[in-house]
Amino acid sequence: MLKKLLIAAGVAALLAGCGSNVKLDPPIQGDGAATSTTGAGTGANAQGAGQSSVTQVQAGSGGRDMAGPAGVGKVVYFDYDSFVVKPDYQPVVEAHARFLQADRNRHVVLEGNTDERGSREYNLALGQKRAEAVRRSLSILGVSDAQVEAVSFGEEKPAVAGSSEEAYAKNRRVEFSYR
Repeated sequence: MLKKLLIAAGVAALLAGCGSNVKLDPPIQGDGAATSTTGAGTGANAQGAGQSSVTQVQAGSGGRDMAGPAGVGKVVYFDYDSFVVKPDYQPVVEAHARFLQADRNRHVVLEGNTDERGSREYNLALGQKRAEAVRRSLSILGVSDAQVEAVSFGEEKPAVAGSSEEAYAKNRRVEFSYR
C-alpha cells in the first residue's frame, strides 16, 4: 500500500514538473478584453502601496466618452518597449491634471496600448505599465486617485493598422477617456 502511494506521489510530482506556468486566456469576445487597475488603494499612504488589483473588463462597456480639456491632445505616445512618459508629453499630462483638479467629479480612464510586437500577455502588461505611468504622473500633480482608472488593451485596439514603424509608433500610446 505504501509502495503504491509513493509511486502515485512520484508520478504526480513528475506531471506537475511538466506543467506550464503560462495560463492561456479564453478567446476574446467583442471589442477585446482589457486589464484594469483603479486608483483607489494605490496611493502612497494606502496599505500595500505598489500592489494593484487587476480585473478584467470588457472594452466598450457602455461608458460615454466626455470631452477633456479644450485644445489639448488626449494621447501620450511612448517609445518602443518603454513605459516612461516622455518630456514632450508632460504638458499634455499637466493640462489633464488641471482639468481634473478643477472638477473633482470628473473621472478619466487611461487606456494603455501597444503595437503588435510581443506576446499578448507581454503587451497587456506593458499597456498597463504605460497607463499606470500616466496615472502616477497625474497623482503627483495632485489628481485624486479616485478620479483615475488605468486599463490596458495591449495590442487589441490599434489606432493604425499595419506593420510599419510608423504604424507601430502610433499604436504605442495611452489615451485619456473621460467618463
